[in-house]
Amino acid sequence: MSNDSASAAPLNDHQRSAYIRQKVMAHGTELRQRFPILLHQDALGAGILTFALLGMFGSAALYMNGYMAWWLCVLLNAFFASLTHELEHDLIHSMYFRKQRIPHNLMLALVWLARPSTINPWVRRHLHLNHHKVSGTEQDLEERAITNGEPWGLARLLMVGDNVMSTLIRVLRAPTAKVRWHMIKRSLMVYAPLALLNWSAWYLFLGFHGIDLFSSALGMPVDWSASTLQFMHGVDIAVVVLVGPNVLRTFCLHFVSSNMHYYGDVEPGNVIQQTQVLNPWWLWPLQAFCFNFGSSHAIHHFVVKEPFYIRQLSVPFAHKVMREAGVRFNDFGTFTRANRWQRTEQTQGNEQAQTA
Repeated sequence: MSNDSASAAPLNDHQRSAYIRQKVMAHGTELRQRFPILLHQDALGAGILTFALLGMFGSAALYMNGYMAWWLCVLLNAFFASLTHELEHDLIHSMYFRKQRIPHNLMLALVWLARPSTINPWVRRHLHLNHHKVSGTEQDLEERAITNGEPWGLARLLMVGDNVMSTLIRVLRAPTAKVRWHMIKRSLMVYAPLALLNWSAWYLFLGFHGIDLFSSALGMPVDWSASTLQFMHGVDIAVVVLVGPNVLRTFCLHFVSSNMHYYGDVEPGNVIQQTQVLNPWWLWPLQAFCFNFGSSHAIHHFVVKEPFYIRQLSVPFAHKVMREAGVRFNDFGTFTRANRWQRTEQTQGNEQAQTA
């Protein structure tokens, strides 16, 4: 055991959290001293956003002009959109242009346009800041909305990557008509207008091509009008360059995030119990489209004000400190416990055997 590990061993969870915070913040300061470009936080945020948007526009142009396969455009734009999600998250914590409202709000608007499947980012700011205050509890609306705490099954699988399906299932589960109507009104407000257009285009795409395939399989293809085919051609393009990439990105992010956060039996304010590091090799296809979220996001719960690129650079160091301080790594039992913190004696015994 290292000296640092020995020094962290006798601490309680709140002291361990402070220990992790101190070490990781000092490492961030060291990184900025070593690489002075990291001191230019506003410029880096604006530059990353420009890179992501140009990447999305470039991929779209190559696809629309016949120089790129549709599936490659979807994959590339899902990756570029994942960058804008990280930027939105940093903007919610006022990390770029904090005292300059025009460029700050312009960046928020642009990252929303790049990810039209999401809720209004100005609304999300309140949900996310509340998430840090009440993480893992019933009041954590942001994580509950993406299925954290939901038992795994068909319902959670449908909900995890589809915001409309998630809302619909929750509405159907509402205990009264009054609650149901309140949920519908609230959802329409926070998803308007971009997400309503995004998910409408997605379902129109699925419905049209589903009918087309089914009718053709029956030997009775539908004779669509020229105007319908022309309209659907536009929808198809929108799905490849923007809607589809964000459906893929949403599934990857929500799957990783909802399973790396704990729910239901965590001690309020205990950051050690809020998250785990989720970075097995087999999750890399999903991590690629949520910018390594499972590996880096737990750092954010300890050091809130570091931008996402500093977190990524800090991963090797931060993981060492977090492991020494008792943060869980790859607790796959959370998939069967509906993200509860508590583990059975058998699970703990298996983990101890694996560690040994």
